[in-house]
Amino acid sequence: MSRVVYKEITPPIKDCSMIPVLLNDKTMEERYEKVLKRMKEENYDSLVIYGDLEHGSNFEYLTGFLPRFEEALLILHIDGSVYMAMGNENLNKVSKSRLSAEAVHVPYFSLPNQPMETKKSFVELLKDAKIQENTKVGIVGWKNFTSSFEDNSKLFDVPYYIVQSIEMITKNIVNATYIFIGNKGVRCINNVNEIEHYEFGAALAGDNMLRAMDKLDVGVSEIEIANELNYGGQRNSVVTIAASGPRFVKANIYPTDKKVQLNDTISLTVGYKGGLSSRGGYAVHNEKELDENQRDYVDVVVKPYYEAYATWLENIHCGMSGKEMYDLIETILPKEKYHWHLCPGHLCADEEWMSSPIYENSEEILESGMLLQIDIIPSVSGYGGTSAESSIVLADEKLRREIEAQSPLMYDRIKKRREYIMNELNIKLHDDVLPLTSSVGYLRPYLLEKNKAMAIK
Repeated sequence: MSRVVYKEITPPIKDCSMIPVLLNDKTMEERYEKVLKRMKEENYDSLVIYGDLEHGSNFEYLTGFLPRFEEALLILHIDGSVYMAMGNENLNKVSKSRLSAEAVHVPYFSLPNQPMETKKSFVELLKDAKIQENTKVGIVGWKNFTSSFEDNSKLFDVPYYIVQSIEMITKNIVNATYIFIGNKGVRCINNVNEIEHYEFGAALAGDNMLRAMDKLDVGVSEIEIANELNYGGQRNSVVTIAASGPRFVKANIYPTDKKVQLNDTISLTVGYKGGLSSRGGYAVHNEKELDENQRDYVDVVVKPYYEAYATWLENIHCGMSGKEMYDLIETILPKEKYHWHLCPGHLCADEEWMSSPIYENSEEILESGMLLQIDIIPSVSGYGGTSAESSIVLADEKLRREIEAQSPLMYDRIKKRREYIMNELNIKLHDDVLPLTSSVGYLRPYLLEKNKAMAIK
């Protein structure tokens, strides 16, 4: 007998501070020192860190900014020297970087048909950035390859001409993205300042999702709903989804002027730095407004999903292995029946999906300071989907005390979120679980029935 119920629930309170928290100088210095330490441990002479607007989070981790519409390289050397290779329109950003670096103008990184007036080849410009012969160079893109069929150290996800040119200087090149986002990657663990920085975006995403669900009604357009999702003007980490009815019509993935109709399937997603919020369900008040063959939607799809979701929240803790969580979700929500196939939970930071320690047979350990997104995606033929994707941070007693001392206002928000989840939704959280948004656990399958939601008995 299921312990999941659908009942009257008081909605969570929107609680984003609306005050973005910047990363402080100490944090930025710690980030650089962590990378330099790993370079020494792995015997790299140099790291070449690639960045562009869509694949720039490892670059941004050290510089504090994305290179907008051009390509860029951040080049670190084991002796402590730092270079930044930039195109025409990002060259002036070097002086703004959080990490001091010597600028190398590389017009090859500039936009099509802009001036590429240089008397040096690309290889020569790389040498100006002190990439040298017979040295070990790690190339950092954004993807940590984990194939069991390839030599992952020799797969590179940066433009070919960059890899080719570095290889013309030194043959000893390796994919070193694992230093940033792999097992024990420097970006996997966050300090209090980083948690504050990311909590703003996660909380904003959650609040905006609550706004969008309240706005949603028959006759309201996707664009009107999307305006609620994008409230606050921050840069999105994913394409904002406000879809009513069939998705990807004529390959379109953006909100349109289409108006919500009764019994439409609904997909809502918004993401910012620190986390994403997603919800899925039907635009109905109750099961009687569904097609007859879908009136058991809550029993067939939502309750099993919510059982897995609650189990995830109740069991996750510092020291748990990724395999333990993966196997637990497989036991509660078997893939063969519910057809999920991605990682049931992953790390997030500046990007929506950074990497994941939760996968089949994973020996990676969940650690204090990890930002995790609850991301389980069931698919049952003949029914619409369901989702309550949200973000948490794991924090052991030491980190919890640091958060309380250094960020008392955030700590108070987190305490109230935990109380809501445990008292209103009846999901019992481990002490290590700190919700980053007030909407963690809040799921309305019938999106027009605004006073009811899923909970545990």
